Amino acid sequence: MGLYGASFGAAAVTAGLSTAQACVLSLLMFTGASQFALVGVLGAGGSAAAAVAGALLLGSRNTLYAVRMASLVPERGVRRLAAAQVTIDESTAMAVAAPQEHARAAFWATGLGVFVFWNLFTLLGALGAAQLGDPADLGLDALVPAAFLALLWPQLVARSRVALAAAGALVALVALPFVPAGVPVLLAGLVVVPLLVRR
Repeated sequence: MGLYGASFGAAAVTAGLSTAQACVLSLLMFTGASQFALVGVLGAGGSAAAAVAGALLLGSRNTLYAVRMASLVPERGVRRLAAAQVTIDESTAMAVAAPQEHARAAFWATGLGVFVFWNLFTLLGALGAAQLGDPADLGLDALVPAAFLALLWPQLVARSRVALAAAGALVALVALPFVPAGVPVLLAGLVVVPLLVRR
């Protein structure tokens, strides 16, 4: 997570954001894929509106996570706001994978741990952007798909889940040349809808 956060900090500064802007983005947005989408569009010369739209579209998957987490992590008041902030891929995956009685602890430990390390290393990456160079030259851009695969792998225990993951991957690959960045992931997520409707 540290390398991933450092990669974001460096990418943000390379795209024209200041160190402070990169850090505020990590503190407030705190969803890596959306943050990378935003700085990617800005770095490629896109408008702020296009960058924000892409980031929002990609980040919308966290809404689906929140629906699932509401029953596993039933918080109220300020704790609910904090839970919303750390409802990300990693905290959701850990909470779902943990035994029911440990779901809340897994969610909070993962969410808060990632939040701290992500923000610390965003700062370090932004400060060291000049020395780091282009994150893609170091292969740090491969951290995003590797992190998603690491979260997905333990869930692939049944043939039906493997088939669902393969269908999602196929949808994303087919859509890739035809839709903007971030949209293939959202389209891949739609393969689960018929299964949910059937249930």
